Amino acid sequence: MRITRKLVGVGVLALMTGCSTLSSLNPFGSKSKGNEPAKLVELKGTMAVRTAWKLDIGKARGNQFSPALAGNTVIVAGGDGSIARVEAADGRQVWRIKAGSDLTAGVGTDGNVIAVGAADGVLMAFDMDGKALWKSQLSSEILSAPAVGQGIVVARSIDNRIVGFDATTGQKKWTVQRAAPPLTLRTAPGMAVYDKDVIVAQPAGKLGSFLLATGAPRWEVEVAPARGATELERVTDIGGAPSIFESDVCAVAYQGRVACYDVASGSPRWTRDLSSLVGVAVDQRFVFAADDKGALNAFNRDGGASAWKNDKLAFRGLSTPVSYGRAVAVGDYEGYVHFLSREDGTFLARAATDGSAITGTPLVAGSNLIFQTQNGTVTAIAVE
Repeated sequence: MRITRKLVGVGVLALMTGCSTLSSLNPFGSKSKGNEPAKLVELKGTMAVRTAWKLDIGKARGNQFSPALAGNTVIVAGGDGSIARVEAADGRQVWRIKAGSDLTAGVGTDGNVIAVGAADGVLMAFDMDGKALWKSQLSSEILSAPAVGQGIVVARSIDNRIVGFDATTGQKKWTVQRAAPPLTLRTAPGMAVYDKDVIVAQPAGKLGSFLLATGAPRWEVEVAPARGATELERVTDIGGAPSIFESDVCAVAYQGRVACYDVASGSPRWTRDLSSLVGVAVDQRFVFAADDKGALNAFNRDGGASAWKNDKLAFRGLSTPVSYGRAVAVGDYEGYVHFLSREDGTFLARAATDGSAITGTPLVAGSNLIFQTQNGTVTAIAVE
């Protein structure tokens, strides 16, 4: 099965059962009037931000890599097999290794084990000193960052097979196979560990909770039911990783909805229509989601009412947002990081990285926000 790739916002789209690209969904593939990326205007920032440190980890090669926090350090990986552990405060490199294979996904860690997806569906695990622990062959390509918790490494392959491994030995503990729809986005629906469960985003707008120890299903919900007459219209894959805050887990689907649920039971809190290719951010008051037309939306966490919408970054391929202090930050396809007021969505500041798209999920690490670009620059931005 040949999978062709096409850049679309923060991911690449392809047919899993064919060879035609979904080029009509590419916000940068057409120069037709109405979908040109918005031009940035000069901004007189009202909030001070600065670049605290930068690190080159290697190009993503079309895949999505997100930094992961381990204590006071950050673990990062690149497409050429580079993995590094650095101090979150100043970027000082603790160690740097080569995995021995190209990488396609990462990073997952619980502070004890580091897991990444490698070429040809190989899952690789390392200890916190960068020493290789084990590797295991999955049934197909790994695009989603593994999740690690309760001594288990969970990996999801693009055929929608979810597998749990013993984090120390690599022994396979359980396998869950979920059906995949005829068409799916070639993105990286993510996973998040909550207590003894792993919350897994899946194609077809599904979000499920599974016991880490056994893989037994706890609950499953349909974030976005498929609608439309054609398979293309019925694509409703979840974008990015589910976001957990206190007792809520929130997610968003392409051509679907943004929704929040009780993380323990899956009971719905609220849903709102929205289409997105990336994940959401959640804080005490708001749920933030960047839609596929480049508007950043804020919803009240209690009830889901719209708080504000900023559409001044139209078609700029926005990343998963991140909330920090009085700001919500989001990256774009030219590597800019935009800081907006979390209260009303007005612009507060802007910072540049390396000019390439920010596709991974940003990370809060102390007083720094960490962004990783497609060209492999990991940038820590301090909010002052």
